[in-house]
Parts: sequence; structure tokens; C-alpha cells
Amino acid sequence: MREPHFWTVTDKRSRASAPMIKLLLTPLSMIYTWAGKRRIANATPEDVGVPVVCIGNLTLGGAGKTPVTAAARKYYLSKGLKAASLSRGYGGNMEGPHRVDPGVHAAGEVGDEPLMLAASGEAWISKDRPLGATSMKLDGVQIIVMDDGHQNPSLRKSLSIIVVDAANPIGNGHVFPKGPLREPVAEGLARADAVVLMGEGETPAALKNFSGVVLRARLVPLAPLPPGRYIAFAGIGRPERFFDSLQKQEGVELAEGVPFPDHHAFTRSDIDYLMKLSKERVARLVTTDKDHVRLSPDLKDHVLRASVEAKFEDEPAFAALLARVLQ
Repeated sequence: MREPHFWTVTDKRSRASAPMIKLLLTPLSMIYTWAGKRRIANATPEDVGVPVVCIGNLTLGGAGKTPVTAAARKYYLSKGLKAASLSRGYGGNMEGPHRVDPGVHAAGEVGDEPLMLAASGEAWISKDRPLGATSMKLDGVQIIVMDDGHQNPSLRKSLSIIVVDAANPIGNGHVFPKGPLREPVAEGLARADAVVLMGEGETPAALKNFSGVVLRARLVPLAPLPPGRYIAFAGIGRPERFFDSLQKQEGVELAEGVPFPDHHAFTRSDIDYLMKLSKERVARLVTTDKDHVRLSPDLKDHVLRASVEAKFEDEPAFAALLARVLQ
């Protein structure tokens, strides 16, 4: 989905803040908040006998959860443990539980983020999280790193980490559909052990009374792009962040940045437009890992992927946080 413009506006004097629209959406926001609170309060999280590390967030859209999930999985693998990620498989039509195979599955079957995670390690999908976790345990998985699910109470979590976009931490501060929040900030933070502030930005005022661990991280390129002109396109939570990161790379000239809604399913007309633009501007096409896996096989060879990883300012502190579940 493409975020409404007023989700990121906090100034009530601005026309873009859409006060009338937000007023009309207030009852729906209250119902959404009530339903989420009731679901969590009435749930009995299932303990499948395997530590579950949840990497979630407070808002709809991307904040950098998936790269943090990959970093956490990598840490546990470095300790000699069989660690794997577990996702709901948003955007895919398979219910699961299934172990994702990049050579067999497509994004339309398992979702783009699980497919991206499967490129660097073991990844599973399951609409039913406890059922997925149980299947993973039976397959020998010793540590489950759950990508998203902070608001899903069905599975007992050993450690809960929230990833926050430091440049736009809580949007306009309202719960969906009035704003981008999945739940009130205070309630989400109360169930969290740690917060990862992703990217540049001041520490949000909402974290003032947070008693957990607060870490800083940023997304860095796994490898620099070859120097040249590029047409970048992205269907992620905040495409502008991707475009800005490319312009910071030495030798990269961004001729155009084309945004799409998050999890966008690229059509033939989308690709034809991008190819035409690439030819007109004499520039190569580049996109994110998450978008690249949604391209058809015949197009992937014509589009470069700008792969990134989460880099923590204090790596030992991140390791110490993850080590809690091993004690």
C-alpha cells in the first residue's frame, strides 16, 4: 500500500495534515486499537520449546526489520546454532509451514521478504506462527528469529526487539487508519526488550521513559555499485530512503528515482516504463533486494540489486542483547 500523505505530518496548521480526514477516521482507529489490545490480552502464547527472537516494529511499512532479522540470524549461526527466520509470508499465497527455497519458490507464493531472507540463510513461512515454529523445531532449528510479529501474541517470545525508523519514528502519532501506528506507542514499548533506531535522526521523545536497551544502526551497502548513471525504483515502505542512500555512494549518479507502493507486484507496463526511461536517460536500472525478488526471471538479469545489511554502531551491545536467550 502507498502511505497517505497525512501519516507523516504532525503540524496541525498544515493543509497536508488533513484534519478533517483524520477526524473521520478516528472511530475506525479506536476500533482497530481496541481489537488489537483485546487480542493480545486474551491470548495465551504457545511455548514450542525453542527460543523465539522477535524483530518487529510499531508502524506499518518498512523500518529495516528484515536486515536486522538477517543480522540476528547470522549472530546465532556464528555460535554454532541452527538458526532460521520465520515470517508470515505477506504477499504470498502459500499457507505454510514451508521452508523457503529460492530456487523453487516465487515471491507470489511465499512473499518477498522471506525470499530475500532465504538468499542468505534458512527461512520459513507460516500463516500460523506456532505451527510454523513447531515444524521448525522438528526440523532441528534451535533458534527462531521471527521477522515481524510484535503484535502477534500466538507465540511465546524469548526476546522482543522493535525497529524504528529514526527519521520518521511514529509518523503523525496516530493508530491505523488515522496514522501508521499498529498500536499505541506506550503499549508496544511495554512489551519490548530493546529498540533499534535505524538511520539518522534524533532519539524520539517516546523513548524517554523506555527502560530497555536502545541501539543505533544503519543500512550499509554489501558492495558498492559500479560508477555510472542509474534509474532507481523501489516498492518499499520509504523508497526515498533508498534513493538517498544511492546518492551517497561515490561515483553513482541518480538520474531518476521511481517510487512504488510497498510490496508492489510489478506489471509488464511498469517494467516497460522503466526500461524506456532507462534508455532515454542512458542509465542502468537498480533496485532493492526486496524488489528484485519480485521481478520475473527474464528481467532480473537486466536490473542491478543494491544489497544492504544492518550495521550497528555498538556491535558488542547487539551481541550481548541476543546472547540473553542463550543463557
